[in-house]
Order: sequence, then C-alpha cells, then structure tokens
Amino acid sequence: MKQNEAEQVIKILTEALPYIQKFSKKICVVKYGGSAMTDDSLKNSFARDIALMKQVGINVAVVHGGGPQIDEQLQKVGIERNFKDGIRVTDSKTIEIVSETLTNLVNKEIVSLINNNGGNSIGIAKDNNSVVKVKKYKSKDKDYGYVGEIVDVDSNYLYDLMKSNYIPVIAPLGFDENQNIYNINADSAASAIASFLSAEKLIFLTDQAGVLDKQENLISSLNFDAIGSLIKSGVITGGMLPKIKACLNALKNSAKTAHIIDGRIQHSVLLEIFTNEGIGTLVKKWQNV
Repeated sequence: MKQNEAEQVIKILTEALPYIQKFSKKICVVKYGGSAMTDDSLKNSFARDIALMKQVGINVAVVHGGGPQIDEQLQKVGIERNFKDGIRVTDSKTIEIVSETLTNLVNKEIVSLINNNGGNSIGIAKDNNSVVKVKKYKSKDKDYGYVGEIVDVDSNYLYDLMKSNYIPVIAPLGFDENQNIYNINADSAASAIASFLSAEKLIFLTDQAGVLDKQENLISSLNFDAIGSLIKSGVITGGMLPKIKACLNALKNSAKTAHIIDGRIQHSVLLEIFTNEGIGTLVKKWQNV
C-alpha cells in the first residue's frame, strides 16, 4: 500500500472511531430495497456493510422488500400485478406467491449474502414469523385482500437474537390472531419495527440521492414542519411520500432519527453512519435535534 493510500485509510478510521463509540450497542434498522437488491456489486457491498456494523458493536436488523421478484413470480404463473392507491391487492392466490417469494427467494438470498460476507444473520419470514403480528389493513370502503397492518412486534425475541450476535433479516410478512398470513408494505414494516425496538436509527435505501427540492438539489436535513410544507407544495410526492410518512411514523413513536439515502452508492450505509458529512437526507423531529 502506498503512503498516500495508507494515510487515507487512517483518516477514514480516525473519523469513524467516534461514531463507532457513539452507536455501540445501539439499534439500527435498515430497510433494504431498490438497486441495492438487484445489482450484484451493490448486494455484496450492502452485505459487507451490515456485517461490519455488527462487528463494531451495532445491533442491526434488516427489513427487506421484494416487489420486482414478486412481480416476476406472478408473471410466471399468469397472475397480473394489481395495485390500488400504491398498495398491492393481495388475494388468496397472490399471498401464496408473495409469501413463498419473500421467504424462499429474497429472504434466503439476503441471509446467505450477509453470512458469506462475515456476518451471522438469521431469516424471519413465513416459516418462523411469530415475530410480527398484524390486523387486516382497511381504508374506508376499500378491500386490498391479505394486506396487513402491524399491531405488535416481539421485540424481546429480536433483542435476544441481537444479544446473541445474530442479525435479524425480516421479510414484510405477518400473521393475524387466526394465523392468517398477510403481506405488509416494507416501508411501513421497517417503520413499525424501528418503533417497537426504539431504534437509534432507521435507514431507507432508495434509488435517489435523498429528498430533493424543486431544483432537484439534495435536502440534507428535514424536520416535521419542513416536511409538512414540502408535501403541501408538491415537492415531496410519488414514491418518496410513503418513505417520508414511514419516517414520520417511526419518529412519532420511539425511533430517534431516520435517514433516506442513496443505495446506488457503494457502502452507502457505512458512509451515512461513520462519516462526518453522512449522505442522503436526515429526518428528525425538531431543528435542533
């Protein structure tokens, strides 16, 4: 290694040390989605980030989506994807495909990736998901089928896993009181799990730099008041809106901070946590937090 490269490594490690100390034994929930789930290089970058976080003492839990994989499996069996108000309508046949895909394709792949990159992860999906309890999601007079809303999370079980050096990898699935399985919006699932765990950080990986203003410049920090204004003015819209709402819901409960970052960047999670500048958009309750 050349001297200038060695000096750069030392600089990075020196900058990271205070953050390693600050977040040691704290809980971080990471919502894994977007290009980071489909690009092979980004997959391994993400897995190494998660493994390293655990190695330096951060209790990390991963909540993942799987929309593209679900769409592909539905197409194979001739079922058309059906969305209302941005929510996947999930009938009895669709929930079978959704739960199988999330469990046997997506969840298992993420667990394998993390474990192959030095981590010790465990999957929580269809076959062992007594962790997430739901009720049927209802919106006025609309019926979305087997779509659930989280009402409880077995946080003690997740705490025990993390204390035992495991990284929980959680599929967005849950069961109601009658043991019916439901599909859950992954952003909402990550938000609820972060709330029940009183997470220090909730991080969303996306396919853009973060929240952008009208000129498409990155907004590095937002509080509740600013978010309300940006939603009213139409700056925050489309796919960013449910992520912002998920951040707000988590912060209104027990999560401390939320972040929306660019998952297309190599090692984006580490850059957010362990550098002075961070990346993406920090969402917080008040301006001075």
